[in-house]
Amino acid sequence: MPDITCARLDHAATPRQCRTEVEVFGMDLMRLFALLIFLFLPATLHAACEGQDLRPNLSAEVQAELQKTVADIPFPEGNHWIATKGDTVLHLIGTLHANDPRMDAVVARLMPTLEQADAFYFEVTQDEMDAFEKDLANDMSPIMITSGPSLIDLMSEDDWSALSGGLSERGIPAWMAAQMRPWFLSMMLGIPACMMHDPDASHGMDARLNNLAADLNIPQYSLEQITDLMAMFDSHPIEKQVQSLVRMAGALGGSEDQLATMANAYLEEKHVEIIQLARIQGLEESGLTPEEFDAEWDSFDQQLLVERNANWMQHILGIQDQTAVIAVGAGHLGGDHGLLNLLQQAGYALSRAPF
Repeated sequence: MPDITCARLDHAATPRQCRTEVEVFGMDLMRLFALLIFLFLPATLHAACEGQDLRPNLSAEVQAELQKTVADIPFPEGNHWIATKGDTVLHLIGTLHANDPRMDAVVARLMPTLEQADAFYFEVTQDEMDAFEKDLANDMSPIMITSGPSLIDLMSEDDWSALSGGLSERGIPAWMAAQMRPWFLSMMLGIPACMMHDPDASHGMDARLNNLAADLNIPQYSLEQITDLMAMFDSHPIEKQVQSLVRMAGALGGSEDQLATMANAYLEEKHVEIIQLARIQGLEESGLTPEEFDAEWDSFDQQLLVERNANWMQHILGIQDQTAVIAVGAGHLGGDHGLLNLLQQAGYALSRAPF
């Protein structure tokens, strides 16, 4: 890893910190990035997240816009759907990657049904996450800039100051952030500071279902490989990644209130509402024109949802004559390019089931 010049970095950083790799102290997307954060940041204590649901205080105009948008989107609600075609039965479970104690009751309700499954499919299985963790401890190049200019050389001083300030709130020192890949920093900005060092923060619904499958000795499979996911995020030139990071920094910062809103909406099974509210608020907070914001949002949507859903469908359509659980982030279920719509187009009969 190249040396980092400290002149514009955190003045508290030691010379060794400015030229050495980050010390290791120790998936779906939140699990993956939570894992990376826990691996590479020094352990400190934070208060538990105690945000408030933002929806009751939305203006009448925003509420009307939100409901109109949601009404026009296929399959906007439901965290448990059953897709059937011949002798193939798929239980699609929308998950939330952040922890919430209320999920325990959901898993208890689902267990009598899911324990009959022949296989569980996750975005990435825990075993593969564990293997990736070991590899990353020895080679951090997937998330670090290992050659060429650092981020402080690719941004203006004002942009770097604003970005590093937001990361500092999450316990990420500037000397470290300067060598991180822009797409990774974008993800970290979306995680509220209160989650950053909570050891249970990533024990969400998918983690609970992973444990359930392991306890029941039901085979588990991944719908994607972490290396492919990394390659997708890093497919654009670093200069374009930096441009998107700077333009969207104002809209990316996750707060405790946003986390509480997301968790409540998830447990109400309103997964499309979560995404559309984030889009409405993101435009307001970004400071961009609607055209500029839409271009950035649509680029994220294309990578994070559309392309991944299409790739996952190649695996899902290969499941034949068995009962399987497909446990993925709830945001992947609804919409024109969501898994539910894609399955319906492929000839599956869909029915909403209890959650």
